[in-house]
Amino acid sequence: MAGKPPLPHEFLPEVPSFTVTSDDVADGERLADKHVYSGLGGGDESPQLSWSGFPAGTKSFAVTCFDPDAPTGSGFWHWSLFDIPADVTELPTGAGTEDAKIGIQARNDYGVRAFGGAAPPPGDPHRYVFTVHALDVESLGIGPDTPPAAVGFNLTAHTLARASIIPVYGT
Repeated sequence: MAGKPPLPHEFLPEVPSFTVTSDDVADGERLADKHVYSGLGGGDESPQLSWSGFPAGTKSFAVTCFDPDAPTGSGFWHWSLFDIPADVTELPTGAGTEDAKIGIQARNDYGVRAFGGAAPPPGDPHRYVFTVHALDVESLGIGPDTPPAAVGFNLTAHTLARASIIPVYGT
């Protein structure tokens, strides 16, 4: 997209990719209302995600959702879930609730430990980068109060491969 900020992984070390799919979202397609911020009448439901083809040495996964187009100068973290066991290769719709039982959720930029739906200001649609990270450690060794940018720093140090789906949403 011309004139848009870079995607979050463009300046990170290159790593192999694998396959991530979803029954709920697709590249370039508009997010459904159930994935929109509840303050705008949405459901704050994280999308279903499945992944395969990751490296054999994968010891855990992390899932993030980042809006690089947010008018903050630093984007907006909608979700940061890590320490997902290596035998988990799918998250159902709505897995990103505050009482989630899989992995550890860090606080998003809404200030909650859960998925927070899309809520861009009026104007051009924003991109929502859902990324699954295959990691070389079972645990990042950080907790739920770790800021999302610090989670990202730790992810970069341990990422074997990553795969993304980038739907859009605008009002």
